[in-house]
Order: sequence, then structure tokens, then C-alpha cells
Amino acid sequence: MLKIQNLFVSYGSRQILHNISVDVQSGEILALIGPNGAGKSTLIRAASGVIPYAGHIRTNGDDFASLNPMRRAKYIATVPQAVSMPPAFTVWETVLLGRTPYLGFLGQPSQHDEEIARQSLQRVSALPFAERRVGELSGGEQQRVLLARALCQSTPILLLDEPTAHLDLQYQVGLLELTVELARKDNLAVLIALHDLNLAAQYADRIALMVAGKIEAMGTPKEVLQPELIAEAYHLPVQVVKHPFLDAPLVLSGKK
Repeated sequence: MLKIQNLFVSYGSRQILHNISVDVQSGEILALIGPNGAGKSTLIRAASGVIPYAGHIRTNGDDFASLNPMRRAKYIATVPQAVSMPPAFTVWETVLLGRTPYLGFLGQPSQHDEEIARQSLQRVSALPFAERRVGELSGGEQQRVLLARALCQSTPILLLDEPTAHLDLQYQVGLLELTVELARKDNLAVLIALHDLNLAAQYADRIALMVAGKIEAMGTPKEVLQPELIAEAYHLPVQVVKHPFLDAPLVLSGKK
């Protein structure tokens, strides 16, 4: 599992995250929600090791701060937000980069590595354009390539920062259903930042509501998606009703 304890992140004199503690169990999806600037992406970036922090991020007793980048990359894979990939690389070359932590001294991928890359592309429905250049892809296609690259790392922990941002409804649903499958069948611990409260309600096991760098509430979607909590966090009147088709809350903006 992923265990984050007493995490602080500062940019100069400005404190961004304040004493964050979060556990994500294997097989579980924990969604981070909150208004812009709440610290969701910063928490994902700190957990992935790309920005400095104070506190502890652990898995299986190992503190990530004591691990070199290659060892950490065997524990945790990240789908970042709005990342720029080398446009001249093919999709196949980009996804195969996910095997970097496992390559030998010469850095040549084995048949096993290539098979994992092929399976990763297939799982995100990106295998048909494996030979295309990344620079030729749409934003949604690039997002699927980033997920395939993360899957190719074969890690027990998956971090996703707004993975549905550039996807249409069909691919939003497909990606989140795949995320559920990865959590359940592959027993991954998944931490995902989402703007869409109703997607979080539908696909997350638990939700953490972040406001101004702090966690204001954490629990099941029904426990966290309360009209008072959401209205205060987003400064917007909301209604929360039962979803007509699913056992999940449905958040509607506006007064009755």
C-alpha cells in the first residue's frame, strides 16, 4: 500500500501542503477532489518524487526518500497532467520507456519487456497506433499513451493526475473502468486526482476533499459528497441526490 504521513510541501516561503496523511490500500482507488489550487497535483507530484517534501512516503516499510530513482520507479508509476512527450518518438518507443527500471547494463529490452509494452498498449486501446509519432496524436490519444507507459512499469502503486482532462466521454469512462480493473485484478493502490465530482463518486472507493493544502474530509463518496462540505469548499450552492442508476451520490450545481 501507499502510506503518506505528515507531508508538508513549500515553494519558498509559501506552504502548499499542510500535514497531509493518507493511506491507499492495495486494490483501492482513492480520489483527490477539491477546487483549483487545493494541492491535488502537488500531492501527486510529491508522492511521485519529482518535488521535495518534508514527511514520509512509504510502501512495504520502505521510505521513498531513502530509495534511488530507479528503485522508486519499481514501486510507483505516474500519469502526469499535461506533460510534453518527445514528439519524434513513436508511441511504441515512448511506452517501452516504462521498462527502463528493469533493463540490464546494455539497456536493451528483452522479449518479455516488449510483450509487457504490447499488453499495456492493448489495455488502453492504443495498439493500433503504436507506430505513429507522438507529435501526431491528439491530446486524448497522448493521455492514453501516458497511461500505457505507466502500466508498462509494472508497479504496485499508480498515481494519476487528472487523467480524463483531454478525453471525451467515451474515453473518460473507458479509462476509469480500466483503472477500476487495474485496482481490482492487478491489486494496485491507485491515487487519482479528479475535477469531476461525479466521476469520483462513481469510480472511487474513497474520496479525500482537499482545500487550501489540507484534507478537510475523507471517507466513502456518500460520506464526503455532502452538500454543506462541497458548497463550502467550492463556494457554490449544490444539491446532492441519489444517482438514478447507480448506488452513488450525484452532485448538481445550483439551488433548488
